[in-house]
Amino acid sequence: MGVNVSEVFGQNVFDESVMKNRLPEATYNEIKKIMHEGGDITMDIANIVAQAMKEWAVEKGATHYTHVFQPYIISVGAEKHDSFASLPTDGKIDNTFTGKDLLMGEPDASSFPSGGLRQTCGARGYTAWDVTSPAYIKDDTLCIPTAFCSYTGESLDTKTPLLKAMHAVSKYGIRLLRLLGNTTSRRVLSYVGPEQEYFLIPEDLYEQRPDLKFSGRTLFGAMPPKGQEMSDQYFGDIREKVKKFMSDVDEQLWKLGITAKTQHNEVAPCQHEIAPIFSVSNVALDNNYLVMNVLKKTAKKYGLVCLLHEKPFDGINGSGKHNNWSLTTDDGINLFKPGKEPENNKVFQLVLACLMSAVDKHAVLLRTAASNTGNDHRLGANEAPPAIISIYLGDQVGDVVDQIIKTGKATSSLHSGVIDFGINKLPVLEKDPTDRNRTSPFAFTGNRFEFRMVASSNSIGDTNTVLSAMMAEAFADAIDALTGAEDLDKAVEEYTVKLMREHERIIFNGNGYSAEWPVEAEKRGLPNCKSIVDAIPSLVADSTVKMYERFNIMSKAELEARKEILFEQYAGVRNIEALTMIDMASKMFIPSVVYYTKELADTAIAVKEAGADASTQIELLNAVIAKLNEAKAGLEDLKKATAKAQSIDDNQEKAESYKSEVMAAMAELRKPVDELEMIVDKEVWPVPSYGDILFY
Repeated sequence: MGVNVSEVFGQNVFDESVMKNRLPEATYNEIKKIMHEGGDITMDIANIVAQAMKEWAVEKGATHYTHVFQPYIISVGAEKHDSFASLPTDGKIDNTFTGKDLLMGEPDASSFPSGGLRQTCGARGYTAWDVTSPAYIKDDTLCIPTAFCSYTGESLDTKTPLLKAMHAVSKYGIRLLRLLGNTTSRRVLSYVGPEQEYFLIPEDLYEQRPDLKFSGRTLFGAMPPKGQEMSDQYFGDIREKVKKFMSDVDEQLWKLGITAKTQHNEVAPCQHEIAPIFSVSNVALDNNYLVMNVLKKTAKKYGLVCLLHEKPFDGINGSGKHNNWSLTTDDGINLFKPGKEPENNKVFQLVLACLMSAVDKHAVLLRTAASNTGNDHRLGANEAPPAIISIYLGDQVGDVVDQIIKTGKATSSLHSGVIDFGINKLPVLEKDPTDRNRTSPFAFTGNRFEFRMVASSNSIGDTNTVLSAMMAEAFADAIDALTGAEDLDKAVEEYTVKLMREHERIIFNGNGYSAEWPVEAEKRGLPNCKSIVDAIPSLVADSTVKMYERFNIMSKAELEARKEILFEQYAGVRNIEALTMIDMASKMFIPSVVYYTKELADTAIAVKEAGADASTQIELLNAVIAKLNEAKAGLEDLKKATAKAQSIDDNQEKAESYKSEVMAAMAELRKPVDELEMIVDKEVWPVPSYGDILFY
């Protein structure tokens, strides 16, 4: 039987309703005010909340508590567990949890990437309770969402900059709305609904693939006779084991207060997607971490492994995380909603102009924030957006913008109309005002923007930090330009026209997969960073440093550190992949093929001695030996390229070496090995094939 969602939803979450029931009224009101308006939490209040939280957690069976945080580039999150047990008194142990325990933790930060911000000897770090994101019970542990910083105060996580950027976009969003006559809204909230794609494969086959275990993706593998070309997996019937897995995941997420709404098969074999309902960005960040955690842990219960890598299998679709993002006031005004008459909605037009300016100005920074090493294999591969950042607006809003650019004013708007199937037993459907453009990295979808570039294994923190920060900057610039205008309405119209004309190049409503688009994008002057290595320097570009320091989001030193961390991570990932390929080729593929050549040679000799024609056996033997020699030469070249890259000290130079020389050598080794897979006896081949894994 299925689970009643209303009965289980949020039962493991210390949310506002639980606080209202368990806290004194005055304390509850104070905490609620801090959650929604900000402010300092006194130790007296913290002690009261901690006591209530501990009692609730112990009743739920919790024995430990932990501050959950997300170190930079480590999207799986981090936890240090402490028990509630106190020092024994008269042979008895009490459960204790104080306000200090709730507010702050002190994890050792020495082994987390710091990019040179601190030395190993200065290893202390601090976690600080994020009061706006509710605590929850997971695995008999009270989990407290927190921000994470170094002993000297620099952010070491993805949440701290996000919270600062959210504050900035709210502050300047409200100031702009006040200037435009809005007197009721008090906050602008950034909302996110991150769709999560993933693969599920059999655990026993996964264990036989060192490349999947060490790097998260297959470094060798020939395509099976069937891939995804028939699209029969997409939205298809969900196999029984996977359906049980999905039901289990849903129940766990519902208990954690996560609004898991949609689940379905994706287009690639063994690929699936789960999507939640929107939530405030920092809560969405914590929830998405939990979604990834629950997916991976639950898969094990069903003899499966969940792969979150952006491209686990070459030649078929990879996985992304579609970041559906909007800005909405606390009294329900969606700043990205055009309304029934977008040609007359001046606020929407101005906000859209600000967005065009922000995306155009910070395109490479967005590319960096949405990506990791794995995303290089996915972007632009006819399944995901290209690496070129552009905005898709659709027919209705695109037409309004076109009118403003050409004439300085929009006087009409296209209407979506209806779909009539011509069958009187079927309803006539009202069309949405915009179609979805799956080839666009940044597509308008009616009242939000879907940023489809985000890597599936990434934290969504960096992406949404950039989105909020760039809009705060655009709003602040608009305020500066409009304040003091004698005719505000006219000034708004003129400023909107100015921004749209200056940043028209960022709008593209066509097919991002077409061969013509990169050529057109180059003519427009739009950047095309095919690798994250090319995009990483945007972190310390003057425009980035100015924006982040202006709103106190990150300092130049913090940005420099993150640049170093990303270069170091890229080189580290590629080094693991190269060493894994060397290991597999040396110990698995080449020995297996050598054994197979002996069998072929023995067979050829036996056939020839029997007086029969052995030309086929000899021809096959020669073909295998030729590919074997290619593989051996490729192996030696990869060893040399890897050793050269390893010897480089500078992180950026090292990353460049792995990107160009090591990656090329990896491709040269893979080619003959994959060709050998197609001609060597399957019984001899040492690892499960793509066909085995994807069509189990």
